Amino acid sequence: MTPKRPLIEAVGLSISFGPLHARNRVVDDVSFRIDKGEAYGLIGESGCGKSTILRALSGLNSDYEGALTLNNQELPKKRGKEFFRRAQMVFQDPYGSLHPRKIVEKVLTEPLAIHGIDRASERVAETLDAVGLGPSFRYRYPHELSGGQRQRVAIARALITEPEILLLDEPTSALDVSVQAEILNLLKRLRVERNLTYLMVSHDLAVIAHICERAGMMYKGRIIEELTSQQIRQSQAKEDYTRDFLTASVEAVARRDEVVG
Repeated sequence: MTPKRPLIEAVGLSISFGPLHARNRVVDDVSFRIDKGEAYGLIGESGCGKSTILRALSGLNSDYEGALTLNNQELPKKRGKEFFRRAQMVFQDPYGSLHPRKIVEKVLTEPLAIHGIDRASERVAETLDAVGLGPSFRYRYPHELSGGQRQRVAIARALITEPEILLLDEPTSALDVSVQAEILNLLKRLRVERNLTYLMVSHDLAVIAHICERAGMMYKGRIIEELTSQQIRQSQAKEDYTRDFLTASVEAVARRDEVVG
């Protein structure tokens, strides 16, 4: 059987910040692969480098060493419009990621205009419906929405160009637990319905275990081991650091599963 080619692959990815004489390496020789339709997570404590990887893949940071590939083709440091149509990012803070003076319709039609996509009005209605928001929401400002509603709009903005990849930067960490459950279930449903591929970063093991089939455990800028969602739930790990992390998080996983169902 011919092995599957990954949709996304990082090969020897390293990222440093600071002046040349005092560079601080925050991502150190990281490699991973994500198959089409898969959800892959990067987990670890704050400052371990996981969001830095996401920013490099999204094109927000072009100062990296190593390679990032899409469909076995190395991505250029400067991404083109085609990449941004195929891969979209959902940011952590739903309060900061939406322009406060733009109604939802404007937020959703701008990406369509940038990419020259037709049927704007119909697409806005269809996408709002897909994320569980009714037609009245298209004329509201962000300050008129709850945190969960804002994040649904942010997800709709990511979906409006019909991408194949969503890059998820702690998309529920700013929400309370009950709203987190709603957003997680929405993301899980959308992935199946639209055959999406996810790369999600989080320090919350419960979120990763619910969404992702596999996850890379990060420590001091490196992936020290990969685990399946089943291994996460059963606290199975080879590395001492991972075992400690899992032990500290196992109660959170159980509570999240109970809430999310």
